[in-house]
Parts: sequence; C-alpha cells; structure tokens
Amino acid sequence: MPASSNTSPVPEDSLSLWKTVTRWPVLAWASWDFGSAAFNAVCTTFVFSTFLTTDGLFTDTGTAQSHLSNGMALAGVVIALLAPIAGQRADRRGRGTRSLGIFTFLGIACMVAMYWVYPESPMGAMNALWFGIILLGLGNIFFEFASVNYNAMLNRISTSKNRGTISGFGWGSGYFGGIILLALLLVAFLGSGMHWFGVTDVNHMNIRVSILTSALWFTVFALPVLFTIRGVKPNENITGQGRESFFDSYKMLWGTIKDLFRNAPQTLLFMAASAVFRDGVAGIFIFGAIIGKAVFGFDTTQIMIFAIASNVIAGVATYLFGWVEDYIGPKRVIIISLVAMIICGTLVFILHNGGQRVFWIVGLALTAFVGPVQSASRSFLGRVIPPGREGEVFGLYATTGRAVSFLAPAMYSFSLYVGYLIVGKAAGYEYWGILGIVWILLVGLLLLLPVKPVKQHKNYQH
Repeated sequence: MPASSNTSPVPEDSLSLWKTVTRWPVLAWASWDFGSAAFNAVCTTFVFSTFLTTDGLFTDTGTAQSHLSNGMALAGVVIALLAPIAGQRADRRGRGTRSLGIFTFLGIACMVAMYWVYPESPMGAMNALWFGIILLGLGNIFFEFASVNYNAMLNRISTSKNRGTISGFGWGSGYFGGIILLALLLVAFLGSGMHWFGVTDVNHMNIRVSILTSALWFTVFALPVLFTIRGVKPNENITGQGRESFFDSYKMLWGTIKDLFRNAPQTLLFMAASAVFRDGVAGIFIFGAIIGKAVFGFDTTQIMIFAIASNVIAGVATYLFGWVEDYIGPKRVIIISLVAMIICGTLVFILHNGGQRVFWIVGLALTAFVGPVQSASRSFLGRVIPPGREGEVFGLYATTGRAVSFLAPAMYSFSLYVGYLIVGKAAGYEYWGILGIVWILLVGLLLLLPVKPVKQHKNYQH
C-alpha cells in the first residue's frame, strides 16, 4: 500500500508528551484504535450482541445467549490455532501493513452484512440469529488478526523511552472513540424520539443503520495508518527459502517458547497468566451488556448510557491507576484489579434480583478496573523481558491472549448450562453466565501470584 515517507520512529531526545503523541505517524496509528470502537463497542459489546440476545426477538434469551457463546467459543478456537503465527508470518515477509488492511476490511464487510440480520428477515428468525452469530464470530476472527498486525506496529513508531506513552495514547484513543461513537448513535438512531434521516424502528432499522454507520466510522479512521506506516523489511532468510508453510511457522513459534522456558521462565509464566485473565476481561466486554439487558431488563437507551458512562470511568481509572502504578508497581495494580472484578462479578450473581440499581452500581464499579489491568499487564511484561528481545516478546504477548480466546465464551456457555440444570428455564438462569467469567479471572489471578518481576535471566544469550 502507498506510504508516507514520514514513518521514522520518534527520536529519543526529551520531547514533551504533546510533541510525542502529535507526530503524524503516531496520530495515524492511534486513529485505527479510535475507529476500532465501532466493532468492539457497537458490535461485540453494547448494540449488536444485545440485539441478538434480546428476549423474544429471535428466540428466548437463554437459548440465544447459549448459541452466541458457543459461536464465539468456536471463533476463539480458530483464533487460537491461527493468531499466534499470523502476525509473525506477516512481519517476516514485510506484509504487516497489507495484512492489517486486509483483515480490517474483512471485518468491516462482516459489519455491513449485519444489516440483513433481523427477526422479520425472509430467512426466518432462527436462521437470521445464526447468520448474525456467524458474522459476529467471523468479525472477531478478522478483528483479532488485524489487531496482531496493528500491535506489532508499535515498535516502528516508538522507542524504548516513549513506547509506554505512545501505547497509552493509542489505548486511550480507543476509549475516546467509543464514547463519541456511542453518544452519536444514541442521539441519532437508538434513543427515544425522532431518528435522523427519517429512520424508524420498523424491522429494527434503527439498529441496522447504526451498524452501517459504525462500519463507515471504522473505515474512515482505519485508512490513515494504512497509508502511513510501511511494512518492515522482509526477512531475507525466510523469503529466500520460498513459501513458508504453517508447519514452519509453528516450528519457529515453538522454538521461541522453548527458549523463553529455559532462559526467561518468569516471562513465559506471566504471559500464560495474562493470557487467561485478559480473556476474562474480554468476556466482560462480550457478555457484560448482554447480562444488563437479559438479567436486569435494561432497554437500548439504558444500555447506551451505561456504555458511555463505563467508557468514561474506564478511561479515567486507567489514567489514575497509571499514576498509582509508579508507586506500588504493576503487579499490585493487576492483583487489586482482578480481585475487585471477581468481587463485582460475584455480587452481580448474588444480587441479580436486586433490580437495575445493582447493575448500575456494581457494573460500573467493575468497569473501573478493566483498563488498569490491561495497561498494568503490558507494563509488567516490560520488566520481565530478556534484554534485546522486546519486540519479539511483545509480539508473542499480543498473540497469546488471542490463543485462549475460546475460554471465556466456553465457560460462559457451560455456566449457563449448569444454571439451567440447577434452577430451570422457568426460574430464569441467564445470570449464571457471569460465574464463567469470574472463574476465568480467578484462574488468571492464581497463575499470576507466583510470578516475580525479575529483570535478569540466567544463561540468556542472543
């Protein structure tokens, strides 16, 4: 793809924060994160997924949740098999930018196709539900593959002195983009009263147009990085050997893992722990709004207001905990955040009959710890990476989280099934799903506790 010549890393002199994040390559890179809220916030979390699982639209909410979680678990298996090598293959051949573009627009194509998902569709309500689940699963696969290539670009626009600042700027851009887009959709199409452009609620046209608007939003803000950041120079040792098979890719990946096991075990242990608890956090994004609507009876307007409020709280909390982290260290921030999310998730389960006030209080409290645990996780990893392998290990870190992305949907579905067996369909068992997410977070916490933030790694040579 065409590229600007202004793609050199930010210099290592004492640039101010403002100068660091306002260089064009950084702005172009963060623009993708800003636009990606169109898929994360609108499709996966707050609008399309809750639309699919609304009681009585396509089917009853318990059945819809079960089908959706199974579909997302299957998508997670595909991601687990392919994501750990997708980004590495693209970078070794210098095709990271092209791969980012391809997977981004495949995901956007899935969003556009969601326009034809509605209960009154000629294909029938259940077939429309399955079509929507397939599109959401495929969209997540394409989005995760795109994210691998996007995250790998960080080292190309930053240095060791400003990588955290630039990474945080991109992360914050995602929250900011989500707030603006969700507010726009609430005012234009999803709130009460007249909708823009004469759009009505007939055949759920307001929701379908919201998804199309989100697809356009993602397209516009994804373009800058594709025309600005070049792919890296191909690895001549790879390109000179002809086509790289998937077996070759997994062999290289396995070699990296074995080397870390021998020489940097704390790094590998932390990546395993973070892969688990980050998938639990991803489960909160996928199923949180569904629980709000199915269990606590939130309508579309309330879900959108909750979405905006949660993004604001998450953004502010991430900034504040970043300051706290400098005093108590990233591991303590992660532990505090995980414990708080486990407690909040358990309270949602226990107090599910307490009315909407419970979800407003406990749900928003939970979102305050989502950003800090992810930000501190990335910071902690920087302390246990073997010298000289920052780029390689950060790339592996980006993919390991995707490699277990089937855990949260699978545990959510299993917990729903257990709830169905214990309390039955008539009593309402949808609230049991939250326990699956709580268990994932708890396992991640237990795996994290023995990890030590050591900087030295015995016998390491590179």
